[in-house]
Amino acid sequence: MSMTSGLGKAPEIGEKIASFRDYDGALKAVSKLIEADVPAREIAIVGSALRSVEKVTGRLGWAQAAWSGALNGVLLGLLFGSMVLIWTPSLPMGAFVGMLLLGVAMGMVFRLTSYMIVRRRRDFASVMQVTADHYEVAVQPSSVGKARQILGAAPEAPAPVDPRTLSEPPRYGVRVDPQTGEPLGSRPVAETPGADAGSDPGAAAGDGSPEPGEPRATDPDARD
Repeated sequence: MSMTSGLGKAPEIGEKIASFRDYDGALKAVSKLIEADVPAREIAIVGSALRSVEKVTGRLGWAQAAWSGALNGVLLGLLFGSMVLIWTPSLPMGAFVGMLLLGVAMGMVFRLTSYMIVRRRRDFASVMQVTADHYEVAVQPSSVGKARQILGAAPEAPAPVDPRTLSEPPRYGVRVDPQTGEPLGSRPVAETPGADAGSDPGAAAGDGSPEPGEPRATDPDARD
């Protein structure tokens, strides 16, 4: 797992020790680790399967845009009025109310202007939120054992290995003899007795001597 920061450098996440369905569960686990003296710099919360959720809060019209602008304008008017009142304590209350109304008017104008620009493309109000399918708590290797002990998380056990597969010959490729451990195809071929690959083919036919019981051919010139 890796996470890219704003500077383009991937920070070290560590080893996962716990997983939670919601963000609050991950926060509680981190708080528990910090209370147990686990260094906070060695803890990370990693959200997996991120998705963006846009929640529609209602339809947006001229009335809704004016009301929203008026609420924002009240806050703006209170801010301006408070600043002026701090610098000039002798300011009459009518001036403070006038600044409040001025803020409301400015907020309504700004909101109606922005709605007039975007109303053809977007006529509803919404709130954007980024959520994750589950959240994992990771700790650096130097504190993994302590963190697992605090949260009561058992380490991930390796997958069991069937002992029969250790002595079984491979099903693909070269077959191996279970007793000797040698490939079956590498055994030497026994030579056939009485046959020599390097001998002369004509030697097998004999040297011209007659077999016992055969009559010998006589040379007529030898008699003379």
